[in-house]
Parts: sequence; structure tokens; C-alpha cells
Amino acid sequence: MSNKLAVSFEFFPPKAGDAEIAFWQTLRRLEMMKPDFVSVTYGAGGTTRDRTLNTVSRIVKETGLAPAAHLTCVGASKDEVNAVVRDFWNAGVRHILALRGDPPAGVGTRFSPHPDGYRNAADLVRGIREIANFQVSVSAYPEKHPESVSIEEDLAFLADKADHGATHAITQFFFHNSFYLRLRDRIAARGINIKLLPGILPITNFAKAQEFAAKCGAHIPPAMTARFAGLDKDPETRNLMAAMVAAEQVQALEREGVDAFHFYTLNRADLVYPICRMIGVGAPAEEQAA
Repeated sequence: MSNKLAVSFEFFPPKAGDAEIAFWQTLRRLEMMKPDFVSVTYGAGGTTRDRTLNTVSRIVKETGLAPAAHLTCVGASKDEVNAVVRDFWNAGVRHILALRGDPPAGVGTRFSPHPDGYRNAADLVRGIREIANFQVSVSAYPEKHPESVSIEEDLAFLADKADHGATHAITQFFFHNSFYLRLRDRIAARGINIKLLPGILPITNFAKAQEFAAKCGAHIPPAMTARFAGLDKDPETRNLMAAMVAAEQVQALEREGVDAFHFYTLNRADLVYPICRMIGVGAPAEEQAA
């Protein structure tokens, strides 16, 4: 396998206490993988705004990592969102993952723009780029956004985001590589100028992965279900299986010419670290040379 693969990692901002201590231990361990960037999520409706800002600020000050701050426009005016963008810039952040966002729990199930807010993710990308020269990434859905009518509608939205200044799109996780490859081909066919990063979800709990998949419309292959059957009560074997399955997925995509991968870490290093080693990322220099 190649040792030139690029990786990036997603984290959520930890709460104070033991979770925060564990987060920084995880971050430090995965820093050894030399990721292109690490992204930090932004809770529904901006519910983790301060924690997200504090986390990316510390990453800038205390590590050699390049943070990408998630940002949503749901439930906030343009002035409120723009203030957050400026806070990120002043903290040393130069990369934002611009997302439309979902309403907080109990506020409805569908997005409704704030009367004085950004209309959608493309509008948010434009606003960010007008404030400062951020690198802006966006989301993409290999199996169609749950609210979209079709893949074609998704592609139109993605083209709009690229036209407004987005340079990278990170996909929702998927387990059928064919969905990612189909999306990549359609982006190329439409001439959309954006780099598509596959989002990889290591399975820390198969039952929860099934819940996540149901919410975002991701299909789980029957063969994968069979491989994980009964393993949630056997964490050691499950972790071995999860690392192997994710590494196999990455290696299959690499054979299709994919050279960069974004991992959803769930703030854990116990799976992502060995997966990276399995795909040739983060090995000591002498091992890479060999």
C-alpha cells in the first residue's frame, strides 16, 4: 500500500472534566498520524459554540495541528454567525466546515432559515469568504441527503457551494464504496471543481452505527451485519473486526485512486490509530522507507 495517503480526523468538543482530559489524550495520540487537519463539530443550533471555539483555540495554541471549525447557520442571524466567523479567525483558525445544520432537539425536524440568517450552506460559504480568506469545506451525501428529492438535486447544491468558494467536500459516512465512487464520477461529469473526501466511520458499537445510518440514510451491507453479529458484547473482537473492516474499505478506495480520508473518531483513538497504521499512515520513518 502507498504511504502517501492523507488523513484528517473529526472530533466533538468535550465537556469539562474527565471527558476533556480524555479528549486531549486522544488528540495527542492521533497527532502522531500527522493529519492534514482536525475538525471540531458545532452542536445543533450552535449549542456548543463556546466549547467549539475554546477547543479550536487551544489546538492552535498548544499543538502543531491545523483545526477546521464546524459552523452552522440554523437558528441564527447573519450578524450572529458572522461574529463567530470573526472569532474563529481571531483565534488563528483558517479552515471552516460550513454546514446548513439541523434544528436542536424539540425544535422541529426540517430546516427553516432564520428571518435574518443565511438561506443555506452555499449562502453561508459566500458569507464566510466575504469576511476572510478561509479555506471552506462543505458536506456531501453519497446516498442522497435525507431531505433531497434526488442525487441530482444534491449535485446542484454542491455545485452552488463550490461556485461560492468551497474547495473540499467531506462525505457522510458510507459502507458501500460504490456510492462514493458514483458520486465522485457525477461530480467530475458535471465539472464541479471540488475535492471529495470520503468520511470513514470505524464501528465502536454496531447497534449505534445502525441508528446513525438510519438517520442519515446510509445503507449497511448484509455481509457487514453478519460480521458484527453478537460482537457488541465482545468488545475486543469487535474492535479487531472494526479496524479490519475500515482498513479494507480504505484500501479498496485507494485502489480506485482515492488518496485522502476523513475519519469520524467519536473522540476515540483506540480504533483510528491502528487503522491508520494498517493503511501505512503514521509509521516511523524507517518503517515507511522499508
